[in-house]
Amino acid sequence: MSLVRLNIKGISYSQTQNGAYALILNEVDGDRKLPIVIGAFEAQSIAIALEKEIRPPRPLTHDLFKNFADRFDIVVKQVIIHKLVDGVFYSSLICERDKIEEIIDARTSDAIALALRFQAPIFTYKNILDKAGIYLKVNPKKEDDEEQDSILVDDLIVEEIETASAEQEGYKNKSLEELNELLNEAVNNEDYEMAAKVRDEISKR
Repeated sequence: MSLVRLNIKGISYSQTQNGAYALILNEVDGDRKLPIVIGAFEAQSIAIALEKEIRPPRPLTHDLFKNFADRFDIVVKQVIIHKLVDGVFYSSLICERDKIEEIIDARTSDAIALALRFQAPIFTYKNILDKAGIYLKVNPKKEDDEEQDSILVDDLIVEEIETASAEQEGYKNKSLEELNELLNEAVNNEDYEMAAKVRDEISKR
């Protein structure tokens, strides 16, 4: 079976599952997206790895794993999302130590959080993408039955966009000094989602 490389397109709050997030993976040489529901902690960990400027005061679990692996010369070479059963994605970490490869089973959210820290590529099999991949449409047109049945990521991210807009309006009324205090407070409280939004507002100034 042929492998298809994926990139991370973004993370959005899931309206379908309370407290969960949707990680959107993008087909590198195509237009399909692979949405994967993940937990809040994993979403935060992935977001921190994507935001290079935000460093937690203490290592998170995935940072600890990376530090542990570095100390013992273990490298995560790639992540493969290899199975989809009842809506659950199964993944493997392809690791190497002393030129010996090992395959380790992992939750997809953990595997991707580690892939980011090791700068390892993410792959899935073509048949999984054929089964679960979707097309992102801004203004979907009902052209045939198959398209009507497609899951639209737009529905998943509307709430996140509206919430983010309201928060950004609140930040605009604050001074730079207040924003910097908010940023420090957010990082100390490990609220990295808020820290990223405050940092964006500071960058705009």
